[in-house]
Order: sequence, then structure tokens, then C-alpha cells
Amino acid sequence: MASKLLRAVILGPPGSGKGTVCQRIAENFGLQHLSSGHFLRENLKTNTGEGYIERGIFFPSYELESRSGQHWLLDGFPRTLVQAEALDRICDVDLVISLNIPFETLKDRLSRRWIHLPSGRVYNLDFNPPHVHGIDDITGERLVQQEDDKPEAVAAKLRRYKDAAKPVIELYKSRGVLHQFSGTETNKIWPYVYTLFSNKITPIQSKEAY
Repeated sequence: MASKLLRAVILGPPGSGKGTVCQRIAENFGLQHLSSGHFLRENLKTNTGEGYIERGIFFPSYELESRSGQHWLLDGFPRTLVQAEALDRICDVDLVISLNIPFETLKDRLSRRWIHLPSGRVYNLDFNPPHVHGIDDITGERLVQQEDDKPEAVAAKLRRYKDAAKPVIELYKSRGVLHQFSGTETNKIWPYVYTLFSNKITPIQSKEAY
């Protein structure tokens, strides 16, 4: 088993289940789950540290540099070729996962997604509903449906993602580090992701966690 540090990236359109897959990878393999959205919220709260912002997407460059001795998984970055080039200046990426989910599945998921804005917690009315409809489980505050999660906006959002992500995917494919997984259910994709990571790093749990 390789002993070098593992630096991984997960790519996927909105609603593809990136967050769920990242959480499972972190739990099973001990990688630090680094979400650009989380760091953006923290940075805005504290107004400290430095980051890289391009077209509204926050990249926690200082967070990566401070974790030079850790395995990590980057979620939500890079989303464009410019961002991929920025990441290259900090480190080499060893493993890239791209989630390919059918358009109709994404449209259904996004249209049923509600968010607790202060924390970024995401609920889905089908498979991860709040205990009380419209209310965050932890704070009791109201959930909202973002304008671009409403059905009429989803198609345009997915087209924008596809256009921006295509050159990023091609870049990592050309380097031989890209692994693509297709399906409509995260639970069916997950075993293949688990096997891939098992070949790169020793699991910290004895069996696959679902």
C-alpha cells in the first residue's frame, strides 16, 4: 500500500451527491474533507485569512498549504480550468473522481432540495428530509429553496456546469488520474468508489460504511 499522501478531488454537477460521497470517503479513509463552500462561509464570518476567488467560487489556498502533511479530499474545486491551474501551483492531484448523473435525476434532486443558509446544511425531501417540514433539524430555523434550485433554473445551471467542467475533466483524463462513475443512486456508486480508494490508501474502518 502506498505511503505517500493522497490528494483527491471530486467533481460533479449540482445534485450529484458529491457531499455524501465525500463524507463517506472521509469516514472510511480518514481524509480531510475540504469544501470550498464551507471555507467561503467561514471566511466571510471571520474576514480572516486569504483565499482565491474566481467567478464567485472560493478556493481555500491557505487551507491546503496548512495541511501539507495530511491526506485530503477537495469538494467543490476546481470548477474551471483557471481554478485547476491555480491548484497545480500548490500541489499535484493524485486522484480525481467525476460523478456522471443523468439529467432527469439531477433535475428531480435539485427541485426537491432545501437549504439552511447559515450553516449550508442541505436537505432533500425524498431521501434526507428534515424532521419538521421547512425547519432545520439542529437550529429550528427556516429552510429555503434557492432560486437556482427551482425547476425552471436547473437546466441552465447544469449546462453552465457542463461547459465549465469539460476542460477540467479532459485535463485530468489526459494525466491518467480521472475515474468516472455513472448512476442514479449514490448507494450503488459508492462501493466502486470505496474499492478505488482502498487501492490507494488503507481504510480506517474494517468494512464499507453506508
